[in-house]
Amino acid sequence: MRRMTFASPPLRNESTDVQHLLDSLNDAWREAAIATGRLLVSGARRRADERPYLDAFLQEFGLSNQEGIALMCLAEALLRIPDDDTADRLIAEKITHGNWDSHAGRSSSLFVNASTWGLMLTGRLVELPGDMTNDAGQWMRGLSQRMTEPVVRNALRRAMRIIGGEFVVGRSIEEALERCASEPALALCSFDMLGEGARTDADAERYTEAYASAIEAIAATRSSIDTSTLHRYHAISIKLSALDPRYSLTQRKRTLDRLLPRALELTRLAAARGLGLTLDAEEQDRLELSLELVGALARDPMTRDWPGLGLAVQAYGRRAPQVVDHITALASELRRPLAVRLVKGAYWDSEIKRAQERGLAEYPVYTRKCSTDVAYLACAQKLIAAAPLVYSQFATHNAHTIGAILAMRRATSNSPPLEFQRLHGMGVLLYGEARRQLEDFPPVRVYAPVGPHAELLAYLVRRLLENGANTSFVNRFMDERVSVDDVVLDPVDEVRARLNHSTLSHPDIPLPPQLFSASRKNSLGLDFGLEITLKSLRKICQSHPVTNLPPFEPSSAVAPAFEAATSALQAWQQRSVEDRAACLERAADLLEAQRDTFLSRLVQEAGKTFGDALAEVREASDFCRYYAAEARLMQAAPQRLVGPTGETNELHLVGRGVFACISPWNFPLAIFAGQVVAALVTGNTVVAKPAETTPRVALAFAELLHQAGVPKEALQVLPMIGRDFGESALDHPDLAGVVFTGSTATARWLNQKLAARQGSILPLIAETGGINAMIVDSSALPEQVVDDAMTSAFGSAGQRCSALRLLCVQEDIADRIIEMLKGAMDTLVVGDPRDLAVDVGPVISLEAARQLRSHIEEASSKGRLLKVGRLPSAPPVGYLTAIDPGRYVAPHLIELDSVRDLTREAFGPILHVVRFASGDLETLLADLRANGYGLTLGIQSRLEGTRHRVYALSNAGNVYVNRNMIGAVVGVQPFGGSGLSGTGPKAGGPHYLSRFVTERTLTINNTATGGNTTLLSLN
Repeated sequence: MRRMTFASPPLRNESTDVQHLLDSLNDAWREAAIATGRLLVSGARRRADERPYLDAFLQEFGLSNQEGIALMCLAEALLRIPDDDTADRLIAEKITHGNWDSHAGRSSSLFVNASTWGLMLTGRLVELPGDMTNDAGQWMRGLSQRMTEPVVRNALRRAMRIIGGEFVVGRSIEEALERCASEPALALCSFDMLGEGARTDADAERYTEAYASAIEAIAATRSSIDTSTLHRYHAISIKLSALDPRYSLTQRKRTLDRLLPRALELTRLAAARGLGLTLDAEEQDRLELSLELVGALARDPMTRDWPGLGLAVQAYGRRAPQVVDHITALASELRRPLAVRLVKGAYWDSEIKRAQERGLAEYPVYTRKCSTDVAYLACAQKLIAAAPLVYSQFATHNAHTIGAILAMRRATSNSPPLEFQRLHGMGVLLYGEARRQLEDFPPVRVYAPVGPHAELLAYLVRRLLENGANTSFVNRFMDERVSVDDVVLDPVDEVRARLNHSTLSHPDIPLPPQLFSASRKNSLGLDFGLEITLKSLRKICQSHPVTNLPPFEPSSAVAPAFEAATSALQAWQQRSVEDRAACLERAADLLEAQRDTFLSRLVQEAGKTFGDALAEVREASDFCRYYAAEARLMQAAPQRLVGPTGETNELHLVGRGVFACISPWNFPLAIFAGQVVAALVTGNTVVAKPAETTPRVALAFAELLHQAGVPKEALQVLPMIGRDFGESALDHPDLAGVVFTGSTATARWLNQKLAARQGSILPLIAETGGINAMIVDSSALPEQVVDDAMTSAFGSAGQRCSALRLLCVQEDIADRIIEMLKGAMDTLVVGDPRDLAVDVGPVISLEAARQLRSHIEEASSKGRLLKVGRLPSAPPVGYLTAIDPGRYVAPHLIELDSVRDLTREAFGPILHVVRFASGDLETLLADLRANGYGLTLGIQSRLEGTRHRVYALSNAGNVYVNRNMIGAVVGVQPFGGSGLSGTGPKAGGPHYLSRFVTERTLTINNTATGGNTTLLSLN
């Protein structure tokens, strides 16, 4: 039997994709769909007083007002905050600024009004009672006494639990099943046990056990096992990301070795107990791997006769129709039925942002909701036609979609069985009306989240945001201000109208290559979620082996290089800025055309992983295009200055002369390129010295610039020992400025040499390192903190000047964060960077490794060594050369008593952690400032006040909130620091090029040559 694999179709533009969907749809169902939709909406509106709390809540608090957003923030964070001080500040911040009066009394729902009045009064510190939903009249009469913050805090925590209770069926599976037994609306459920994916192996084992326990508990409610009626009973949904912390295509082997056995264990248990089990859909870059896992589960001989295996398919994914075809073919090949839950999609905004950040050619999702709606209908048509091999489960809260599916079903010859699904707390009125109005309406299953409110609310708030969005059917469904016809619009008509008048893609969501509008192209990236991409990367190092190190130049080579650069200076300066900028843009295009060669050099010469190497190639091309655009703005024409009548005054910006560019080994392409092209485009010539350990990358890029039109004499590259270059170059009389990135000690030496030289006072543009901190308060989401800390501290083997060195965690949550970090460190793969599964490659040299080990010993003596990561056991098979094992340094986690205990930067995979009390934040920030560095800082908090305070009291050049703190994007996050971290201006920012030019003013007295004609011609 052949093994079917899913290969993603080539990317097309959105209009082409949607036109293909339109062509696949027949029109037989369209009129009936609108008629049914009108019937359901009109009937539901007549029963508005029966709608559940959550529908009413969504109606009142959408995303169009700050009160709705405040409620989302409270629900997401409040219940997980362990300390009262932080909770009080969150409440005060989110509530006191809301215009709650505008909502009070508007809704007929007691739940909504109680919430509104309670939150409004909280802003005024008026007592809140314990129960906000029983008796509004009695509640209002009791508002006579002002109370303290603890009363408000406890009342609001209870209010958030009330809101959470509308989402969560039960805090445990037992509680959920007990509730389902007593509530007819919950008679048929698919239980969702978790809100977050695993971060550690311990998480994965715990989640697997929780799923297994839930399966047993659900099965215990059934009197008998009958697989032929399996879809009439409760089922369970599982997230593959909960079964292993490294669930990604680059970790395919680990996924198949660890995640697949856990998934098999659960599917076999569900099969033995006669339950349905659905694999939930997650991010689009996991799609191919998820379908491989589905295939492996479907081929399991132990579950061959079990019809309960299913998966969710997201219609907003532009590969969804092909996924449906793939699943249908798989079911046909194996001759076993499969279930498909069709959803519209849960991570749309994240998918858009991720594609922009990664520089993909197209979005993996649609940019218009009407496109997703059409894709849903096209997939539904395919699924209905695939019965009985595919059992369709249609998850929707949209009346038109319901009508369309019913009409499609009626149009088939056998009217196949199917079901609808809704999210717990939502869609009750819509589906209740459908049962009343329509004969033989299919079963409706409730997607029922189960778990503690504090753990699930972050996940559930996303559902609220999606369904409460202003364009959502749920938001408009019961709004009498929106006509019924507008609510049940046929998306096919909307799509066709847009296609006839313009392109379908949303004009406010530019494609990733056009992210920066007309100013410059975004750099091209790669999709690491595609097997075809990884297959190509695996061959790169063999196809592009590195050459031997070039011979180092002697000190005597410096003077001739300066003479050549000086001789080329005048001709290069006289070329127009447009001409120079065009050279940079051609260089960017050439770099992307030769991307594989540069990836190979970065991986093999600098020890970078493929992900880091790609990011560096993109940064280099971004520097070329950004500085080209900035130079045009700055130098295309002189600036006319206002002055007395009769004369003109112009300010010209011209290059300074010959710059010495000294670049580091940790970014041998991006920083070398950024320094060199900034000097060149502004009209300077360059003598560049790359790092001793990585000269081949720099020489290759210099050759590329020459191909792009930069004269060879204008760019001289000298691989040589740094001290030898500095001694000669800094004394050369033609030197006009120095650009340097590297250690603070070397920057000091350069500064002293420049100060002591005879002649002009020259600029030094220096970017050095830092003791970079991330400050985490107790409102932060622990999973996000761990993700961002791991990336920031251990990415690039910690060999970034921006890397996280010091994690400062509020003591109330420190134990949990530290345990999660320790577990996450166990999952890191240290090894040969030519292996795509490797996270942490070697450090740059044996000497660097020796210094890091010395630092670990010293820091451990001051504090406590909490965790040592794993070193590689053996080099990967099949690669050309081995890396000296001594260059591998395991990730380390060391706890210190104070930030003052860390006095210098450790340039490697070492993370130090410090605890602080909530009231000691300002002292902590003062201690951080006292170390003299000011490069990067991370803040993890849901409190805007905390974020503003930390930013104001920090001297860091780059501050990142609720995200990782590495990978600054050119033109988006200009990079650089102050104090011991550099001189500025920021690289990749709008002021950087100004340091490479000198200002010249030209004043012309027009009255001296014929009089002031402008003045004389006035009326």
